[in-house]
Amino acid sequence: MLKGACYVRVSTDNQLENYSIEEQTGRLQAFCRAKDITPVKFYTDGGYSGGNTNRPALQQMLADIDAGAIDVVIVYKLDRLSRSQKDTLMLIEDKFMANHVDFISVNENFDTTTPFGRAMIGILSVFAQLEKDQITERFTMGRIGRAKNGLYHGGPTAPTGYDYVDGRLIVNEYEALQVRDLYGRFAKGHTLHNCWRYMQDTYVTKYGAWTSETLVRHVLQNDVYIGMVKFQGKSYRGIHEPIIPVELYDTVQDIFANSRRDAPSFKRSPFKAATLLSGLIFCGRCGARYHGEHGNYTCYSRSKGSRKNIVDPDCKNRKWKIPELDAYITEYIAGLGFEDIPERKQAAAPRDHSRRIAEIDKQILNLIDLYQLGSIPMETISGRIDALTMEKNSLAEEMRQEPPSAPTREDYLKFKNRFLDLLENGDLQEKRACLANMVERIVIDGDRIDMVLR
Repeated sequence: MLKGACYVRVSTDNQLENYSIEEQTGRLQAFCRAKDITPVKFYTDGGYSGGNTNRPALQQMLADIDAGAIDVVIVYKLDRLSRSQKDTLMLIEDKFMANHVDFISVNENFDTTTPFGRAMIGILSVFAQLEKDQITERFTMGRIGRAKNGLYHGGPTAPTGYDYVDGRLIVNEYEALQVRDLYGRFAKGHTLHNCWRYMQDTYVTKYGAWTSETLVRHVLQNDVYIGMVKFQGKSYRGIHEPIIPVELYDTVQDIFANSRRDAPSFKRSPFKAATLLSGLIFCGRCGARYHGEHGNYTCYSRSKGSRKNIVDPDCKNRKWKIPELDAYITEYIAGLGFEDIPERKQAAAPRDHSRRIAEIDKQILNLIDLYQLGSIPMETISGRIDALTMEKNSLAEEMRQEPPSAPTREDYLKFKNRFLDLLENGDLQEKRACLANMVERIVIDGDRIDMVLR
C-alpha cells in the first residue's frame, strides 16, 4: 500500500468553506480510502501564502520525503501546493520526482504517474502564476488611478496632521498645528535633533509621541502637507486641504538640499532658550530636566515650573547658580582635546529593514489570496495593501539612504574652537548649538556633575 503525505494549506483563518482545513482534510481522507493509499501524515500550513515555500509544514514534508517515508503527495488543489510557477515545478521535479515520489491533485484529477499528468501540471501552474500576476497588476493600476484622481492611497494610516475618513484625508486641527509649528521652527534654523526634542516634549499625536528624528524628517519632507499625493515616486495633485504653504515647504526643502553632511552644524541653532545649558541638563535622581529660573538651574520636579516635566514631586536635588555652572562647563570644554576620537571618518551602520519588508510582501500575498478566493472584495482590502506598500517603500528608501559619517576629532575641535571664539561677544544660540554638537547631556546629582559627550 502506498504511503501518502496529505498537504493542506490555507492563507488565513477566514477562508471559503471549500478551502477550509477541515474541508480539504475530509476530501483527502476520502480520496485516500478510494485509492487504497495510507495517509502517513497530514501536513497543515494555516495562515501561509502560496507565494513562497517558506512554510513549516511544507518543509517538514520535504524532510520526510528525503528520509524516504513518503511514496506520494496528495493535495486538494494545485494552488494549495504553490501559486508560483517556478516553485510548483521545482517542488514536483526537484523534490518529489527526484525522490521517486508521485504527486496527485484531487480537484484537477491528474497525477505525475502519467506523461499527460506531468504536462498538465506545468500548464496549470502557468495559469496560476498568470492569475496572480493579473491580480497584482489590477491592484497597481487601481492605486495609480486613485493617485491621479488626487486620492490618498496610504489607507487608514493617515499622516500626522490628517485623519482618514471615508477614503479621504481630513485635516486634524490639533495635529495640523503641530506640523505648522515644526515647519516654522525648522525653517528658522533649529536643528533636526532639537526640533525632535521639542516636539517630543511638547506634543502628542493620535499615534503617541514624536518618537524619532526619522519621523520628524519624514514629516518635513512629505509633500502631502502641500496638497500632493504620491505613488511609485510620482506626485499628483491631491483633493485634500494643504496644511503648509508651498513657499514654506520649499524653504524647508532648500535647507535639506543645502546642508552638507560634514558641515559644522553650529550654523543652525537649536530651539531658543535664555540660558547656555538649558535642554542639556538632567537630574541624576529623578531623571527630569533642569531649567534656568531666577538665576539658578533647577530640576523641574523641584521647581514645579512645568507640570508635564515633573517626574518626582519630592525631588530635592541641588540648585546651581547659572553663572557658576556655565563657567564650570566652559572650563571643562576648554580643556578637552578629544584624543580618543579617530581622525578617520567611520560611517554608521545602515539600518536593515529587510526582515520587515519580507513580512510586508507576505502580508500582501495573503491579501491577494483572499481576493482571489472571493472571501473579501477588492474595495475592502485595497486600503490595507496601499498602507503596506507605503510602509515598504518608506523602509526601502531609508535603507537606500547613505548613513551619515561619524564626526572626527577635527570636527569636534572645530565645534570647540568656535564655542571658545563666541564666549566674549557671540550669539547665545550659536554657543548652544556648538555645545549640542559636543555634549549629549549633563547629569547633576547634588554636588556631582557628569558630562556625557556625543
